[in-house]
Amino acid sequence: MTAAFDVHDGPRPDAETIVLSSGLGGTAGYWMPQLAALRQRYRIVTYDQGGTGRTGGDLPKDHSIAAMADEVVAILDASETATAHFVGHALGGLAGLALARRRPDRLRSLAVINGWASASAHTRRCFEMRVVLLKHEGPPAYVRAQPIFLYPADWLVRNEASVAEEEVHGLAAFQGAANLQARITALLAFDARPWLANLRLPTLLVAARDDVLVPSAMSEELAASIPGARLHVAPWGAHAINVTEPDLFNSLLLDFLSCARLKVS
Repeated sequence: MTAAFDVHDGPRPDAETIVLSSGLGGTAGYWMPQLAALRQRYRIVTYDQGGTGRTGGDLPKDHSIAAMADEVVAILDASETATAHFVGHALGGLAGLALARRRPDRLRSLAVINGWASASAHTRRCFEMRVVLLKHEGPPAYVRAQPIFLYPADWLVRNEASVAEEEVHGLAAFQGAANLQARITALLAFDARPWLANLRLPTLLVAARDDVLVPSAMSEELAASIPGARLHVAPWGAHAINVTEPDLFNSLLLDFLSCARLKVS
């Protein structure tokens, strides 16, 4: 079954396509801060990953990042997209890396936000504690703690009302403990280090120095391993930097995509 997806038409019928892939939350709504800016130049495809949102379903315990990459290929086929720029946040970025390895013919460029080649000990600790919280305190506690890992503390103070709404929505649309565990297991098992040097496509890596979940050094490692990769490390913005700093992020991405188009053509 192909994941549920949305096509947001661009300014012209021949506009290039960008696929936006979310992190552990998995749903298309994560990318709302990007849609208006990107649609001025591109056709956009967003989707709910397997086990989440409208796609739903029960994931196998051996769910993998490779399976997530194959999911994107199915979406490209179903949306009649021959090739696309791919933008992935965290877990979504890992799917993009796997896709770049498995089907580079379907990609025009790759952008990874706060991703990694292999999860650091710190990131493993964070996810392990989130699993413990889910197991012993349940989904309400897990969802309530999630903003701590996503946003800067001062941003949370300024956006208390919207974060509270996000918490209500997150609990109502919770993907289920078994699916969440399968997805966390998949991201912790991922290891791209042996083959990153073989990637040959325009790549942008974006990180935030204050990300408490994924150290920015992980993006620096990716940049050092992927030939010709472009790296931007922001001083502030945390794990969900495309939400907390949308203007900065959108500008970085659009500039990168313009350069990537020139390289591809």
